[in-house]
Amino acid sequence: MRPMRTILTGIMLTVAGSMALAEQALTGTVTVIDRINGTISIQQPQSGTVGANGGATIEQFKIQNSLSNTVHAGDKVTFTFNEAGGSKTITKIDVQ
Repeated sequence: MRPMRTILTGIMLTVAGSMALAEQALTGTVTVIDRINGTISIQQPQSGTVGANGGATIEQFKIQNSLSNTVHAGDKVTFTFNEAGGSKTITKIDVQ
């Protein structure tokens, strides 16, 4: 019984940690909005030290039409997303 309790506790902590990570607000600049396909590309600021290799990353997300109508290319935004089945979908987006 004790090993099962330990395993279940570990699983619960892992799930709780991943849920908190998924709700973390990120920032970036909108680079492309494709309203026909329901996608948006956001360039996130480079992390690390000055002179680090590589530039800022651009990621593509799915977005609902009602959310995409509030932003335009070039807008600096704060957003949250969920990842399911290898697809990232924006759940909230606000222009800064």
